[in-house]
Amino acid sequence: MLKTLDLRATDDPRDIIHRTVQALVEGEVVGVPTDTVYGLAVDALSETAIEELFRIKGRPANVPLAISVGSRDAAEDFLCESSPLVRRLSYRCWPGPLTLVAPCDSPTSAVTQLPAPVRQRITGDFGCVGFRVVDHRVMAHIHRFLSGPLVLTSANVSGHTPPTTAEGVEAQLTDSLPLLLDDGPTRYGGASTVARVQGNRLEILREGAIERAAMNQFVKPVIVIVCTGNTCRSPMAETLLREQLRQKLGSEDAVRVLSAGVAAGVGSGASPQAVEVMGSRDLDLTGHSSRPLDDAVMNVADLILTMTRGHRAAILAAWPNMQERVHTLRRDGGDITDPVGMPVECYQSCSEQIDQELSAWLEALGDDFFPVNASSKE
Repeated sequence: MLKTLDLRATDDPRDIIHRTVQALVEGEVVGVPTDTVYGLAVDALSETAIEELFRIKGRPANVPLAISVGSRDAAEDFLCESSPLVRRLSYRCWPGPLTLVAPCDSPTSAVTQLPAPVRQRITGDFGCVGFRVVDHRVMAHIHRFLSGPLVLTSANVSGHTPPTTAEGVEAQLTDSLPLLLDDGPTRYGGASTVARVQGNRLEILREGAIERAAMNQFVKPVIVIVCTGNTCRSPMAETLLREQLRQKLGSEDAVRVLSAGVAAGVGSGASPQAVEVMGSRDLDLTGHSSRPLDDAVMNVADLILTMTRGHRAAILAAWPNMQERVHTLRRDGGDITDPVGMPVECYQSCSEQIDQELSAWLEALGDDFFPVNASSKE
């Protein structure tokens, strides 16, 4: 008989969480709330629980299920050597309503530690596995007490609409579940978006809570170029990089390019010499407005290129976890000299050096850094 536990009726959900974890460890299928729809969860280490899950769903054995992990860091244990596109989506969409399907064929992937029958049930085409990092307090608590991931699927019989309330689960699965957690209607009121990534190509398998237009924005790389005051070197570099990207990709819109300064004020224009030098290349710098480097920029940046070693050191002192993303623009680790206060010829020389270094960076990044526009099966 189904027992429903109402999370809204208690200020301290720990007892409910402990009962849920105990049921999962004992191999039971549990109905749980998520941020998208209500789900059915089982311990991914239990072969018998997963077979029961397929039986309850009436799901064909050749249709894989996704797994749920507690955080982006936990997902990285499975998504070893993941592509830049996978890392980009995981940082921008998790926790959240994205099921990210990606290859897990590395011998060091945590997938290899799951029982073989479980691996067969979660692995789909191209050796891909679907992952969710659910943005819901209950799921976060459950994951803290489990040694492995959950296998997670919507709480509906195959062919029926996934429910967004506990009542909807009860209507379909009253005789099939031992335990259901009720936390009211789900936040998004609909299914997650399912996207498969292979290399630099994104394929939307199902459009859900994240619309395809938003996914196309999430996949864009963000390159940030940093100097001191964001009025000379970095504005020229931003403009030059946009032009190189336009020539390389046919559009500058495929990549988001920003510039900032470690000691910049807000709203200053580019120096007249920088505007003049860019104008000689038919590039317009007249609308530039300086900005300081801050969390809002750093949190979305895939690559930060600094004009000097000092700029890099200053950034890493403030954001030490960004070491892999912060590099000097000069690939030999040297500095781009500040032309401030110098004649226009010095700005011209500086711009030529910047242009050469940017070209070398684009070549070094390779095609995998630049995503192919999202396609859809629908």
